[in-house]
Parts: sequence; C-alpha cells; structure tokens
Amino acid sequence: MKVHAFLDGRDTPPSSAKGFMERFLAEVEGHDVAIATVSGRYYAMDRDKRWDRVSLAWNAMVEAKGVAAADPLAAIAASYATSKTDEFMLPAVIGPYRGMADGDGLLMGNFRADRAREILDCLVNPAFDGFARPRQVDFAARLGLTEYSKDLNAFLAPLFGQETLTNILGEVLSGAGLTQLRIAETEKYAHVTFFFNGGRETVFPGEERILVPSPKVATYDLQPEMSAVEVTDRLVAAIESGAFDVVVVNYANGDMVGHTGFLQAAIAAAQTVDACLGRLEAAVAKAGGTMLVTADHGNAEQMKDPETGEPHTAHTTGPVPAVLVAPPAAVAGIGDGRLADVAPTLLALLGLPQPAEMSGQSLLRQTLRAAG
Repeated sequence: MKVHAFLDGRDTPPSSAKGFMERFLAEVEGHDVAIATVSGRYYAMDRDKRWDRVSLAWNAMVEAKGVAAADPLAAIAASYATSKTDEFMLPAVIGPYRGMADGDGLLMGNFRADRAREILDCLVNPAFDGFARPRQVDFAARLGLTEYSKDLNAFLAPLFGQETLTNILGEVLSGAGLTQLRIAETEKYAHVTFFFNGGRETVFPGEERILVPSPKVATYDLQPEMSAVEVTDRLVAAIESGAFDVVVVNYANGDMVGHTGFLQAAIAAAQTVDACLGRLEAAVAKAGGTMLVTADHGNAEQMKDPETGEPHTAHTTGPVPAVLVAPPAAVAGIGDGRLADVAPTLLALLGLPQPAEMSGQSLLRQTLRAAG
C-alpha cells in the first residue's frame, strides 16, 4: 500500500506533522505500507480552483514528479529548513516511488467533502479540464470514506453512505413558504449551501444563492479584508429588495485570516467584518428585521500558542458569542446554549414550530409581560 500524506498545519499546530508522521510510521511498521508522497494541504486540499497548486500535488502523486526525499521525515525536515510549515510544504516524492499505474486501486481517506473534491476530480474524472494531464490513471477500483459530491459519485463509490437529515432549517423554511438567501464568498460558499443543507447539493424551493469570488492571493494575510465588502454590498441590496424572509451569510475573514497566524492581519480582518456588520445592522433595522450574529468556532482571538510561542493557526474550542440585534418587543434577549440551539432560535423568531428532529431549544428569553 502506498500512502499519499497530506499535512495540515492549519487546524493543528503549524509544525506538528513530524510527530504525527512518527506515530503513523510506528503504527504501520511490519506491514506492507510505504509513504509515497508528502504534501501540504495548500496544494493537495485546495477548494478554490487554484489549479496551479493542485497540479503540483497531482504530479507528485501520479507522475512521481516533485521534491525528492529519502524518507517522509527527511522531507518534512527539509521543508522546515526552508521555513515552510506543514500547510505549505511543497509536494515531495519519497524514496523509490515511481508514480501511479493502471490497475492500481484508489482509496480517499479524507472525509471532508469540500477539501477532497478538487484532488479527486483531477484523479478520477475523464472530463477534468482544470489543467493539462499527460495521462489519466485507469484505476481498478475507486473508493472514498464518504460521498464527496453528486458529480464524483459517478467515479467514486463511498464506503459509508450519507446520513439523510430531514426537517433541517432550510427545509422547514421552504415548507413554510418563506424565501431564503444564502450568500458567501468562495471560501465559505459550501458552508452556507452544501453543509447548511445537511451535506446535500439540494436547493430548496424559495432558496436563492449568491457566490462572491474570493480574492486570488497566496494567503489571506495579504488581503485580510477578503471579499467581505462585496458580500455586504450584495447582501444589503438583497435586504433592501424585500425579496427574502431569511438571509444566511458567512463572513470568512476571522477564520481564513486567523489560520495564517499573523496577528496584524487578523486585526485588520476583524475591523473589516466589524464595519460590514455595522452596514448590515443598519439595513436590517431599516427593513424592520432581526439579526443573529454567531459562529461555530473561534480562531482569530488566539494568534499565539501560549506553550510554544509559535503562531496559533488552529480553531479554538471556547464559547463563541451569540448576539441578537433588534429583537421583537416580546423578547428580552438570548441565553447561553450550543450550536444545536441556533436553528430552533431562528424558528422561534419567525413564529414557526420546531420539528421533532431538532434536538436543541430556543435561546430566546421572553419579557415578563409576554411570559405573564
């Protein structure tokens, strides 16, 4: 078995791959397993059609063309010596590896769909045209841990079928006859569409989507404002149009710039989103609406690892804010809760019943007059 290792360094400490690799090699010792290539996720797990990056990973994996290294630990050490942390490690070809051959089998071990699609597309799709491939490998079998997309299902069988979620928020809104808008820039588009709809590409009746392109920069510390202003421009216009009952927006800056580990860039990102939220609050108030601001994890609030002193690029696990702006008169505010409570809270604001499938509860605190 040949393993193509993708290094993280964003959701893990920037230079932690050495320890993970040592543990993996110890686990497979004595088995017919070898590391064939090692690549940073910057190249192998792009999700923004930056094919110049993905092509480097493809060339290493398929054609055995890349930075040569005697063994995976040497490859990682050489990358660190050039100040390239795990995420940015150039695709390396290990030892005697000579590339993929017709008749090989392919197993994708990444279970995160948005990060696996592009590398899979260029490996298994005969019609792929993101970059020129000298050849396409005729795999004897192609498997994935999960479903990655409807398009890839034609070429790749999942080992574990997708769990079907019913009565999710978008479905309930649609069933109630409400209109809804999903809007984000490229980096977070899947989060307000595919992920928000329970891992499905389904567009519900009454649902519209707006995709704003993310800037084409090497890393987002170079442009920490990203496309937040453009997202807000489109969003304010949509609110002013009166066409939507519910709007779901994702601002990518705090997460994507936080992952870079650069404090000043993270500050600039936060300032950008702060200004955009001010515009959004004004538009919502003018429309007589209510706004809930929250997050599913932290990141930019911790930019240095307190133990190592290195940049902290991973998510954090502390409580995140939940801010209710311009609530109805009968609502005094919101209490603490968990992510499962967000959808019930929104349904309560809309006066819609909560389906039995939702295990959370509304966080709304009623006024004494309303309660009495």
